[in-house]
Amino acid sequence: MNFPETILVIDDEVQIRRLLEITLSSSGFKISEASTGKEGLISAATLHPSLIILDLGLPDTEGLEILKKIREWYQKPIIVLSVKNSEDDIISALDNGANDFITKPFRTMELLARIRVALRHSPGNEVDPILVFGAITIDLVNHTARKNDEILKLTSTEFSLLALLAKNSGRVLTHQAILKDVWGFGYVGQTQILRVFVAQLRKKIEDDPAKPKYLITESGIGYRFHE
Repeated sequence: MNFPETILVIDDEVQIRRLLEITLSSSGFKISEASTGKEGLISAATLHPSLIILDLGLPDTEGLEILKKIREWYQKPIIVLSVKNSEDDIISALDNGANDFITKPFRTMELLARIRVALRHSPGNEVDPILVFGAITIDLVNHTARKNDEILKLTSTEFSLLALLAKNSGRVLTHQAILKDVWGFGYVGQTQILRVFVAQLRKKIEDDPAKPKYLITESGIGYRFHE
C-alpha cells in the first residue's frame, strides 16, 4: 500500500495555506501546516515530510534563517514560495539549500509540476546512470551523451556541466553553485566562462540554440535543465 507523501507548508498567510491545502490535497498529497518559523522547525523535525514549502517572510524569524537551520539536517527538497523576488533574495535562498524558488502570486499547475520534479530527484531516489530527456541520452557511467542516437562530441568540461544540470533537472542551479562544482572554488566569481560553455553546449544539444528547449537561463541567477 502506497501512503501519500507529506508536504509541510510553512507560511503565515492563512489564504496561501488554504489554497495550498486544497491544491495539494486534490493531487494526492498529505498536508501539514505551520504559521511561524518555530512551528515549522518543530514540524519538520517531528514529521519528516517528503518536501517543505517555505515562505521567507515569517512573523517570528527570517525564512532564510529557518532554511539554514532545517538544512543542517534535512536532506529532502525545500521549495521557497515568497513575495520577495529580487535576484539577491533568490540567489541567497538557492545557495543556502533551497531546491527551487517560486514567487507569489504563483500558478498552481506550475507549483505542482515543480513539486513532482523535486520529489523525483529527492535523496533516497537513486539517480539512474542513464538519463533520457527527449532526444538527449546521457550515460553517467561511460561519460557519453547522444542526440537522436548520435554521439555528441563533448569536452570533459562540457560533459561535466551537462551531467550536473541533468542530474538536477527541474532545479535552478546558481552560477556560483555550477562554477564551484564544475570548475572549483577558484572560479566561483567567473560567470563569463560559464556563459561561454553554456553557449557551446547549447550548440551541441539544442535544435535551435537561440530558443533552447533543454538548457534554460534563469536571468541573473543561473540555469535550469528542463525535462
